[in-house]
Amino acid sequence: MPTFNLKINNKSFAVEADSDMPLLWVLRDKINLVGTKFGCGIGQCGACTVHVDGNATRSCLLQVSQAEGMNITTIEGLSEHGDHPVQQAWKVVDVPQCGYCQAGQIMTASAFLKTNASPSDSEIRDAMHGNICRCAAYNSIQEAVKLASKK
Repeated sequence: MPTFNLKINNKSFAVEADSDMPLLWVLRDKINLVGTKFGCGIGQCGACTVHVDGNATRSCLLQVSQAEGMNITTIEGLSEHGDHPVQQAWKVVDVPQCGYCQAGQIMTASAFLKTNASPSDSEIRDAMHGNICRCAAYNSIQEAVKLASKK
């Protein structure tokens, strides 16, 4: 089995895995970073969203062999103490209900706010539309992203 050198949350990892193993399973099963969730496995729900070179990326679609040399950030690496503005806004607004999709939602929102620091409500909805929330907390999510944009 080949070894892949990955940079995840500013740390280096040498991981033995099949070259076509999705990054999601490397994170969860090989490195024990379980904040990134499995949702659908086909890149449609957003639960597995991480940052790859700063861009929101579905980790279920990215093979470990494609991830070498890239800077990967998971929900665990977004901020050391959970004090990223998006994480703080999530707490203030009390967004989570079941909570399963929240890591992917937060990772999508934080990547979006890097490119649009002062979004309109429709821009927030457009940016977040690819993340499914089975509890339908979309209004709270929009409110939290708007709040985070002010920080």
